[in-house]
Amino acid sequence: MHPDDLPLFPLHTVLFPGGELRLRLFEPRYLDMLRECGRRGTGFGVCLIVQGREAGAPAIPAAWGTRASIADFYTLPDGLLGIRAEGEERFHVERIRVRDNGLVVGQVRTVPEPEREPVAPEHGLLVTILEKLLEQAGGRHERAERACFDDSAWVAWRLAELLPIENRIRQEILQLHEPHARLQRILAAVAELQAE
Repeated sequence: MHPDDLPLFPLHTVLFPGGELRLRLFEPRYLDMLRECGRRGTGFGVCLIVQGREAGAPAIPAAWGTRASIADFYTLPDGLLGIRAEGEERFHVERIRVRDNGLVVGQVRTVPEPEREPVAPEHGLLVTILEKLLEQAGGRHERAERACFDDSAWVAWRLAELLPIENRIRQEILQLHEPHARLQRILAAVAELQAE
């Protein structure tokens, strides 16, 4: 396997850096993927499905995704395997191939985050919205340090996962390189939500 190869898990969701995802695994290709990740001490990539379905024939993934590390395993009430994965860094898929078992593998290029930038004054309202959303939703970021709320990248990722926006907009946000551009796109999405 090429060192830049990453098993991909195409889903009807977008995982962001610092985000969390719970998955129910039952297809042999993903159980094989999990074993391989364990052997290699690596994670896998989560990409939004562009065409296809989560189960069955291999789906076509978006060209941008987020590397996920496996944080926990557990058995679900129906006896199937569940995992909790955490989003790490973004990547761009340079090319893909499909293994005989149907697992999609991508040759990926990690996309480093720009330097940490404070939230600009024109995006201050978004910080207030995020605080309210976290109060309601709870979860792992409910008690985040105050410094997180002045990190434009962190604020953008958390809002993108919590706001009731379409996956195509989430994908647009994931693909934007500059944190302020992400917040600007989120501001536009909030305005669209208010207009509905």
